[in-house]
Parts: sequence; C-alpha cells; structure tokens
Amino acid sequence: MADDNRTATLTFDNKKVDLPIHSPSVGPDVLDIRKLYGQGGVFTFDPGYTSTASCESSITFIDGDEGVLLHRGYPIDQLAEKSHYLEVCYLLLYGELPEGDQLEDFESRVTSHTMLHEQMMFFFRGFRRDAHPMALMTGVVGAMSAFYHDSTDIADPWQREVATIRLIAKMPTIAAMAYKFTIGQPFVYPRNDLDYSSNFLRMCFAVPSEDYEVNPILSRAMDRIFTLHADHEQNASTSTVRLASSSGANPFACIAAGIACLWGPAHGGANQACLEMLKEIGTVDRIPEFIARAKDKNDPFRLMGFGHRVYKNFDPRATVLKQSADEVLELLGVENNPTLQVAKALEAAALADPYFAEKKLFPNVDFYSGIILEAMGFPTSMFTPIFAVSRTVGWISQWKEMIADPAMKIGRPRQLYTGATYRDYVDVENR
Repeated sequence: MADDNRTATLTFDNKKVDLPIHSPSVGPDVLDIRKLYGQGGVFTFDPGYTSTASCESSITFIDGDEGVLLHRGYPIDQLAEKSHYLEVCYLLLYGELPEGDQLEDFESRVTSHTMLHEQMMFFFRGFRRDAHPMALMTGVVGAMSAFYHDSTDIADPWQREVATIRLIAKMPTIAAMAYKFTIGQPFVYPRNDLDYSSNFLRMCFAVPSEDYEVNPILSRAMDRIFTLHADHEQNASTSTVRLASSSGANPFACIAAGIACLWGPAHGGANQACLEMLKEIGTVDRIPEFIARAKDKNDPFRLMGFGHRVYKNFDPRATVLKQSADEVLELLGVENNPTLQVAKALEAAALADPYFAEKKLFPNVDFYSGIILEAMGFPTSMFTPIFAVSRTVGWISQWKEMIADPAMKIGRPRQLYTGATYRDYVDVENR
C-alpha cells in the first residue's frame, strides 16, 4: 500500500481529524478511517460497503467504467484466450504465471487429489433426492473438515497448501456427485488421464452402461467458464469467506460459507435467472414484446443477462465466452431447443437496437454461460454449483492472502443504531 504522506481533514462539531490517503497501484485513492472513531468519536455509514475498502489485496482489479478485469495484472481476455483454468489457478494462488515444470507439478498434485474420502459417499445419502445441489455442496464441503483433519490448522503453511490443493481438486467431484445424486444416477469417479474440465464433464454425464466421450469444443467452453468466473475482487461471497476466515475458522468451513452466500439469487444465480427469462419469453416471435417491456420504465421487467452492476461499459468476460457459445451452438445445434433459439434471436435483436447500445446493456458473461450450460444439457439447478467450482480458487487465494496479512483483524462491522434507548424492565403483572 503506497503512502505519500497526504491527508484529508474532516471537520465537524469543532473537531478536526486527519485521515491518511493511500494510493493503490491502480484505481482510486483510499481514505484510511481506522482511527476515525478513536480520534473523532464517530463511525462511517456505508450500507453494502460499496464505498469501503475492507482489505488490501494484490490479486484482482476491476475497473467497471472501463470494462477492465485483471488477475495479478493480466487482462482476463488474454487469460481466457491463451491460458487454461489450472494455469490461472496457479497465477491467482502464487502471483505469477508458472514455468513449465511448475505447471506440470501443480496439475499433477490437483489431479491426484480429485477422489473423495469413500465415507463421504454416505454423507450424500443422508440428503433427500430432491435437495438442491447447492444444499448438498454447502453441507459436503463443510463436512470436509471432519474427514481431512491434517489440513485444518491455518497457522501451518503446509496444511494451508494441502487444503488449497484438496479444495480445488475435489470441488468438481463434489459438484458432479451432487448432480448425479439429485437425478438418481450412480456416482462416476474421476479419471487421472483427463484434464480438469473434461473430467468434470465426464463425471456429470457418463453412466456405467456407456462412457462419455468428451468433445474438445465442450471441454474448452467449460474451461473458459471456469476461468472467467475464477475471481472477481471483493464480491459478496469472497467477502463472506474473508469474514469467516477472520475468526480463525478452518478453510473448509470458510469455503462452505462462500458457497452458501453464492447460492443467493442476487449473486450466483444470474445465469439461472437468464435462462428462466428465456423460457418465459418462450418463442422468437415474442421477443419484440419483451424488448418493449424492457424499455418501459413503468414495467418492472428487466432483461436478465444484459448489463452488469459492476461493468458500466461492457463485461470483458463476455466477448471471449460469446466465441465459445457460438462454437457450442454450432456443434450441438439449436433446432430442437426453443430456449436456445430465443437466446440467439434475443442477442441479435438487442445488439442491433440503439436503445441497448446507448444504455450499454450488452450481453454479459451470465448470458453466454447460461446458453452454453443449457446446450450441454445441464439443468438450471446446476448453474450455481458450476459457478462455485470455478470461484473456489478465488476464495482460497483471498483466504490465503488474508491469513498471511499481518494487519488481519477479526471482522466486526459497526452499525447505526436506531432502536429503543435505555429502559427498565417491568414485571409481567405491571405491563
């Protein structure tokens, strides 16, 4: 954190408080308010923490106005185009792109830890068959601390490393097993001769009666979905992981907390909401009706998958994923899938409409990821679990960074109290 000895002076009630100004490597300056209460006796009020930096981080940077997403300084479009998910995992975890032998060693360690403890199979069977896959993932990941005792001591750097590899390696297996359990099919074990994305697809779609041959176009598309969702700065689920970590909780409990937060429809359910909207539209001929509704300020309807809360210009992840979406749809076709027909027609209509260009409501990463997953045959209930698989490395990277930060403190937000003032207890007969 750069410090050039600049300060801002806050004046109120005949008090003056000097607030240090810190300059980041990229992005806006930051006012340091840590001593504001001690020196001025006041708190700041920032619901949602949208104007508050909760930590110092060197992992991911976002400039929403310019449509920029950097991982350790590398643009996301370059990583998605030229790299692959496990190499991006290494970059997020260790700060640099790996050399050849480093990448080979990392991939080997991940691949050799994809199996689950066999007793965890019984844990799955304790759930109802109609349970949501995210419910299973939250429970199973949280239970990992009961099966892997040798990697729960956060004070031991080696145990932190073991937990890191285990979580990245086993999360696809857990997600695939959650899917298989909810559709009543037997679990499919991972294979060490397949890459990360191909292994996941096979565990989801293979059955004992016949194997699943992974198409390289589908594997590449899945790898890009994983890569493009790997980390996204201090979002709700990442902040949840950091807050849970600040108490000293074990890594499996912290990641389970992140999964639970991601499950919220305002966070991880955007691509599912997009597919549900496409199904609501139903047929191509109804697209003009829904576009008109989207333009009507008095209509609560919104086009899901267009625009982004963070990216005010365009989503830099969407351009790369659009390419994969086009490849997948060309491979699998859309003739027999009305939802995908609507998606393609809606994309074309929105991109050609000056209103959407003026409002910068371009298709975002959730629009294209939803299309790809639908085409592959995933139900919408699996969209958020797949998001959780990809985001695991981001959560762990942020967790490791926080654990190593000497300035780390247990999270304790303040509040603007508006409840009753002091009052004495009254016995029940006198009320």
